Order: sequence, then C-alpha cells, then structure tokens
Amino acid sequence: MDRNRVFRAIELTIGFLIILVSILGLMSTMYGMKYFRMMALDYAAVESVVIPVVQTGIAGLVASAVSLVVGTIPFIRKMSFGFIIRLPITIYRSLKKLRNWLLEKVEYLQSESAKWRTTFNILKSPYSLLRAMGLSPQMATSLLIGASTVGGGVVVNETILADKCFSCQTPGIYAAPLVSPIEWKDDYNTLRIDLSSTPVREITIKDVSLGTVFTGSALPSGQQNVVDIGGVPASSGFVATKLEVGHLIFEKSRCKKLELSNIQTHTLVIRGNASDGMSLAPSAGTSRMLAIGGGHHQADAMITSGGTYDRLWIQAPLSGINGKVDKLTLSNLYTKGGICKLSNINAGTVEILLNEIGDGTGFATKEFTIATSVTAVHMTIEDNVEVTIAEPATQ
Repeated sequence: MDRNRVFRAIELTIGFLIILVSILGLMSTMYGMKYFRMMALDYAAVESVVIPVVQTGIAGLVASAVSLVVGTIPFIRKMSFGFIIRLPITIYRSLKKLRNWLLEKVEYLQSESAKWRTTFNILKSPYSLLRAMGLSPQMATSLLIGASTVGGGVVVNETILADKCFSCQTPGIYAAPLVSPIEWKDDYNTLRIDLSSTPVREITIKDVSLGTVFTGSALPSGQQNVVDIGGVPASSGFVATKLEVGHLIFEKSRCKKLELSNIQTHTLVIRGNASDGMSLAPSAGTSRMLAIGGGHHQADAMITSGGTYDRLWIQAPLSGINGKVDKLTLSNLYTKGGICKLSNINAGTVEILLNEIGDGTGFATKEFTIATSVTAVHMTIEDNVEVTIAEPATQ
C-alpha cells in the first residue's frame, strides 16, 4: 500500500513537471517565433535563419502540446470517461446554483429597501399634510409632538429624517452658495439669504406666504418690511453695499406697499400693476447692461417653492462687499402686515410685473412708489392702474 502511494506521488510529480515544461515550451516557442518575424531581415537572412526557426518553432509547439497532454494523464487516468464528459456540465450547474443564490439575495435586499422606504413615507405623512395646510414647520412639529404625547404614540418628524435645506422650505439664515442654513432656531421663521463675493447663478423664490397673512404669524420685533431686498446703507464703520443683479423679476405678488429706491439699472419695465394709489417717478440714467458670471466657482441655483415665513430678507451684509446674483426671481409672494421694499441694487434689467398693491386707504396715499433715485437707460411703464385694493384676509 505504501509502495503504491510512493509510485502515485512520483507519477503525479512527473506529470506536474511535464505540464510545467510544456507550458514554458509553448511560451518560449511562441515568443521566439514572434521575435524573428518582427526582425527586419533581407531575403537571404529570411531564407537561412527565419524559415528554419519558424519550422523548428512549429515542431516545438507540437511537442509542447503533446507533452501537455501526456502530463495530464496521471491526473485523469483514474477518472472514468463518463466523468470527464460530465465535468463541464457539473461545473455549469454549480455556477448556475451560485448565480441563483446571489440573485435571490439581491432581490430580497431590494424588497426590504422598498418596504422601509414606504414605512418612512407613511410615518412622515402627517407632517407633510400639516405643511400642505399652510402651517409653518415649527407649528407642524409642535402639533405632531403634542399629538404623540397625548396619544402615547411615537411620531416620526420629517425634519428629523431629512436635512434642513433651502428647497425644503426651511426658514433660517443662508450664506449663499450654501443651501443648508448656517443658523436655524425654532422661534426664527425668516427666510434670509446673505450674499457676498461668490456669485450665484440663480435665486428663485415663489408661491410663498409672508408676514401676517397666515394665522399665528407676526413680523419680528422692530421690523416693518415683510420683503426686504437689497444692499446695506453706509453706517459708522460700515462701507455701503449693493446687490448686483443681472435680471431681477418681481411679479404676481400681493403687497401692502411696494417701494423701489436707489436702484440703478439699464432696463426698467413696470407693467400691468394694480395699486391703491401710485407714484412712479424714475429718472434717466447711464447704467450699462449687466450679467453676473463666475465660471466654475459660481454657485449653482437656489430655488424654493411654497412655504410660510414671517419675512423674506436678501442682503449683502459684509462691509464693502457687494452681493451678486445673475437672475433673481420673486414670484407669487402673498404678503400682509408689512412693506415690500427693493433698494440699493445695481441691475441689468428690472421687471415689476402684474402685482397687486394696497391697504385700502384710498388713492391719496401712494402705496406703489418708485423714487427718483431709481434710474434707467431704457424704461417701459405701461398698463399700470389705480384700483381700490385692501390687504388680504388672514388665512
């Protein structure tokens, strides 16, 4: 028995060595043939050197292949012919089982992921419903926490599951180009954007309610402006700043008063506004056409739609550094309780379109005013009418 094992070991060793030599022979022969074929030799050299080498190489390939077959005989000689025939099929079936197992695991994980996603959507739906009814994020959160305390249940708040962000209708202080607030508190419901030397490609704010137009809201203490857009005037130790805007659009909004002052623009369009008294007195100016760029380092768009805030405030608060935005769109701002003010702005084009302004005090009190400090090279002022308009009811 021991002798048979020794002979078997010797046999397998010899077979392994023959296989190794055969592989090396194949590699060296193929390399040699390729090398000689690449040599730039004349016909005599080809006839005397290359042709014999190629012929020898072919013989070497045949010899190596035969040796490789001979070397494998010790490993398979005890295997039946049927086993050798079935071996590829057996390997294929094993791979098939492995494939099916992996696909089952992947499908299971995908199914679990979908179930968890649905669960979180169900848990956060009360918050979304309250926000859709016009409640502020803080009020919706308070109601949900109160309901969970009384009912003894657990409510998952959407603001916990998702980051606070500009497009998520989260109030707070945003330092453009950051889209997450740098400051956020439960009792702070102002949407404020601080602009500086980093230009922003676009800021769009639309379909929002501001001021006291919804129940439970009030302007911050000491504030009269429900919408305040523009730079900051000079003061002790502070160098005045401007907002530089390529294209400013203020449209389809409702304001108690709308005031434009200290604005220098190339093109001014005042069209289709209705107000409870107006005084429009812009002056001729020399401002050039303006667009704001920034290449790779320009901030991307900041866009939000919907939401309830006590105030909208866009400013350039750093001394001597103007804020820059290429396109600023304020559309469908529904406000009450304060003034909509645009001032300290340098722009390429300013459009004031289809707004309703008034607090019901009559035409003698001018609710829509454009001061003489507003200048433009080209002006279009048309289809603006005075009608009796009162502030909207609190919702």
